[in-house]
This record gives sequence, structure tokens and C-alpha cells, in this order.
Amino acid sequence: MAGSTQELERFVHAALERGQSRAAIEEALTQAGWAPEQVRPALAAYADSAFPIPVPRPRPYLSAREAFIYLVIFTTLYLSAFHLGSLLFNLIDRAYPDTIQTVEYFRLGPDLRWSLASVIIAFPVFLVLSWRNERVLAKQPVKRQSAVRRWLTYLTLFVAAVALICDFTTLVDRFLGGELTMRFVLKVIVAAVIAIVAFTYYLRDLRRDEVEP
Repeated sequence: MAGSTQELERFVHAALERGQSRAAIEEALTQAGWAPEQVRPALAAYADSAFPIPVPRPRPYLSAREAFIYLVIFTTLYLSAFHLGSLLFNLIDRAYPDTIQTVEYFRLGPDLRWSLASVIIAFPVFLVLSWRNERVLAKQPVKRQSAVRRWLTYLTLFVAAVALICDFTTLVDRFLGGELTMRFVLKVIVAAVIAIVAFTYYLRDLRRDEVEP
């Protein structure tokens, strides 16, 4: 794969050096069987400049600090999403208690306290770090191609997609078994909303990467 990428970039460099337009290069590569996802980054590796020879753009690099920031951002995202769901599940249980279960409405149990504390701590950390990181990306768009960022983003999309599939599979199973209750439906909605919000946000973020080389 690395060899193919280097070969593609050498071709783009040679074509630009000979004065070929980017549109013509992209069309030639596409007709030769290269995927648009491969062609766009190869073209984006060189600045659109009037300089007589192709001018390379700075390449993304991975620093320990960058890896640390992204790991904290995505870890706090997972903690916030999980414990927000757990917190809402607890509130639903209190609003629609099981007939054989005693619920203390005005006392915060250990599960509810832990979920609330986790959301209070993890979510602000996620927001602050994400905001600061977006400012860095706005100033240095090349960092959007960070391997750690892209891998963790795709992992988040995968987790959100699996959560949605399991959520709706469980809903259909309960429906077919005639075991639907208001409490269960509300929990399904909560899990679906959290997964859809995360999936939509990060999918849109990846699409921005395609627009901003």
C-alpha cells in the first residue's frame, strides 16, 4: 500500500511538473482505475501554486502530545455517552418502576451518583479539549489527516453503528415477543439518540476532511 501511494504521488508530481491541470490528472488516474479516495490526497499533497515546479504541502505528523489529546477526547466521549445513558436509564426506572421493585425517588443510589458524577466531570473535559483541538485544526488543516484522529473517529463510528444495530434488534425482539413496555421503549430511544448524535457528528467531521485537504 505504501509503495502504491508513493508511485501515485510520483506520477502526480511528474504530471504537475509538465504543466498538466489537476482536473486532467484526476481524470486520467480515475480512468486508469485509481479510486477518488486515493487520487484526492495525492493531488492535495501539492499546493495549487504558480511556481514552476510542484510545491509539496507539509505532511501530517504524529506527536506524543497529539496522541494524548485525542485519546483523552475520545475516552471522555465514551465515558460521557455511557454514563449519560446510564443516568437517563435510572431516571426512567424511577418514572416507570417495576411493580415488584421498590424505588426510592428522593435518594440517589450508588449507580445514579456515579453516572451523574461521571457526566459532570468527563463531559466538560471532552467539550474543552474538543474546542481547543478544533481551533488547532482550523489553523493547521493538515493535522486533520492525523492517523490517530482518523482511526479513533472510525472506531467511534463503528461503536455507534453496532450500538444502533443492537438497540433496534432488541426492540424488534421485544416487540415480536409482546414484551414492550413504556420503560423499555424510552430506554431504546435514549440509546438510539446518543448513538445517532455521535455517529452523525463524526461522520460529518470525516466528510469535512474530504473537502479540506
